[in-house]
Amino acid sequence: MQENNIELQYNNEREHLIIPEYGRHIQKMVNHAIAIEDREERNKVAKAIIGVMGNLQPHLRDVADFQHKLWDQLFIIGKFQLDVDSPYPILSEEELQERPDPLDYPQSHPKYRFYGNNITRMINVANSWEESDLKQALIYTVANHMKKCFLNWNKDTVEDNVIFEHLFELSDGKIDLRGTEEDLSNAQSLMKSKKRFSNSSSSNTNNNNNNKKYRNNNNNGKSKQRRKY
Repeated sequence: MQENNIELQYNNEREHLIIPEYGRHIQKMVNHAIAIEDREERNKVAKAIIGVMGNLQPHLRDVADFQHKLWDQLFIIGKFQLDVDSPYPILSEEELQERPDPLDYPQSHPKYRFYGNNITRMINVANSWEESDLKQALIYTVANHMKKCFLNWNKDTVEDNVIFEHLFELSDGKIDLRGTEEDLSNAQSLMKSKKRFSNSSSSNTNNNNNNKKYRNNNNNGKSKQRRKY
C-alpha cells in the first residue's frame, strides 16, 4: 500500500492577510500583479482586481468615493509595491501611518456648573438685545431656568436673591434684578413639570404591562376552550 503524504498548511504559517475582509485569493492576485513586468498588462490586472473587490463589497457601492476607496485598499494590500496607473492620487505609506490632528474640544470651566453652559449662552443673547419688554421677558425666563437648574442640583428651596446674585455675576453686571420686587416662580411649580413627565412615563409603562396581561389572559382562555372541544 502506498501512503499519500499530505502536508497540511496552517494559517499561522501562511502570509499575513493585510485586509482579511477580501480573503487570501485577492492578496495572491495582488502579489501576482506586482510580479508582472509589463506595465500595460499590470494595469489590466489591477483593474480586474478592482472589479473583483467591488463585487466582494456590494454594500459599499452607495458610499461616496467608492472606487477611490477600492484603489487605496489595493495599494494597501500590495504593501505600496504595486506600480500601476491609478485614476486617483496614489496613497503612500506615510499618509496611511500619519496620525490625525487632535480635536480641539471647548475648554469651559464655569463657576456654577449646575447651571450648565447653555445659561451663559442665553445670558449673552439677552445682553445683545435692545431694551424692551421682550428682553425683560427673556431675562426672567433665564432667571426661572436658573432657579430650576439650582433645584435639580440642590433639592432644598432657594431664595430668589441668590439667583439674582448669580445672574448679576454671570452677566458681568449687565443684568441686575437684585432690587426688583417681582418674584420668580416658586419651587413647587418649577418642579411640577418634571414630576408630571415622570408620572406620565410610568403610567404609560403600566398601561403597556396591563395590555400585555390582558392579551395573555385572552390567549390562555381561547386555548382552554379549544381543549374542551
